[in-house]
Amino acid sequence: MPRGQIATTETLAQMVQREIGQNVYLCYQCVKCTSGCPLAEHFDLWPNQIMRCLQFNDERPLHSKTIWLCASCQTCTTRCPQGLDIAGIMDALRIEARRRGLPPAVPEVDRFSTLFIRDISLFGRLYEVGLMAGLNLVTGRLTKDMDMGLEMMKRGKLNLIPSFVRPPKQVQRIEASGNTVAYYPGCSLHSSAVEYGHTTQACARVLGLELIEPPGWVCCGSTPAHSSDHLLATVLPLRTLTTVERMGLKTLTAPCSSCFSRLKAAAHAIADNSDLAAQVAAQLGYAYQGQVQVQHLVDTLVEQVGLDTIRAKVQRSLAGLKVACYYGCLVTRPAKITGAEHVEYPMQMDYLMRALGAETVDWSYKTDCCGGALSLTQTQLAWELTAKILRNARDCGADVVATVCPLCQVNLDARQPQIGLEFRLPALYATQLAVLAFGLGPREAALERNLVDPRPVLQAKGLIQ
Repeated sequence: MPRGQIATTETLAQMVQREIGQNVYLCYQCVKCTSGCPLAEHFDLWPNQIMRCLQFNDERPLHSKTIWLCASCQTCTTRCPQGLDIAGIMDALRIEARRRGLPPAVPEVDRFSTLFIRDISLFGRLYEVGLMAGLNLVTGRLTKDMDMGLEMMKRGKLNLIPSFVRPPKQVQRIEASGNTVAYYPGCSLHSSAVEYGHTTQACARVLGLELIEPPGWVCCGSTPAHSSDHLLATVLPLRTLTTVERMGLKTLTAPCSSCFSRLKAAAHAIADNSDLAAQVAAQLGYAYQGQVQVQHLVDTLVEQVGLDTIRAKVQRSLAGLKVACYYGCLVTRPAKITGAEHVEYPMQMDYLMRALGAETVDWSYKTDCCGGALSLTQTQLAWELTAKILRNARDCGADVVATVCPLCQVNLDARQPQIGLEFRLPALYATQLAVLAFGLGPREAALERNLVDPRPVLQAKGLIQ
């Protein structure tokens, strides 16, 4: 049966097959999905139990908390020996529950997704302040995260006025050099992760890398889109990818791990599904040819610029600084989409930090989920996951944590004072540390924007005055 055509008597397994092409009968209950899930203890049905229910057309998953609490960290999908996209199946079940009009078992997650999609439909990009205020209003928790929000505003990390953008109808082609790449900052780097955007641009100038923002780029949709509408979740990233392709640029770099994941997933989805590709082309008025290579910023720096070039630009070595490189869950997962060579224990950021002179620590949580997708709706769960990451980094001897994802950095840095830890561990963007190593100084590194002040640690190591 063609995807998109709904049968009246189909089973849940048939629905999943039709919607995302996944055969749930391949599951043989090895339980790797559940054993690796960072949130399994909070579910009412474990991931392997969800799969078993689908095999017997047991509709309990549609009423469960599990499909709403899933953080989309892709651990289950990555570790499934049968290659099943279990995270995608969770999305399909959430969408089916909505289609049937079933009340969500975790209402605030549903409301968050609705508000998120509404905002990007209105503005083109996420209006973070509006989303936070709107969510507090509809959930009746008017002062939630007020302390964190005010601190972020003091540091110029939240925009009070939304931007209004639309993809361009006409696109000018670019005559690009070998060091020119398209640059997709994502919504956060213009707001809550402004220091990441600033230091990424500073690093690019030092390294001779020309970053070109595609005109009229729009939000990638993040988790709310792919857990609400398969077509929308593909159309949104393709709006920007088609613009880049029409510009004639061959590489698009994304500093945000969530944006990187969605761009890669959308390109993979239409390459794998001709029916979906046709639907996307009809909406965009352009058939994407797949000519753009999507990279995470870390890969662009390590592979395109090169570690030798980076070492040559170091003016003030980070020698003596012990760094825990935190990749989060989406930089490498799943490998069939990201192309990552080492999914569970990546090293690209470690190589970057070592090129800057730092010592990187071996630790256990470098790809564990911080709960970024649940940060606003299930904040205590995000605290729990983040605390484990920070404790492990500290216990393994790290002076600081380096990250390359705005969602992760908010949990690791801005939420750290809320968690109640007996210590403070600075969490910086990798580009902030690179700016220091390139000799541009603490002001250019935007250290004053971090809520957990990294300057005492860096001063003690002799890296800043």
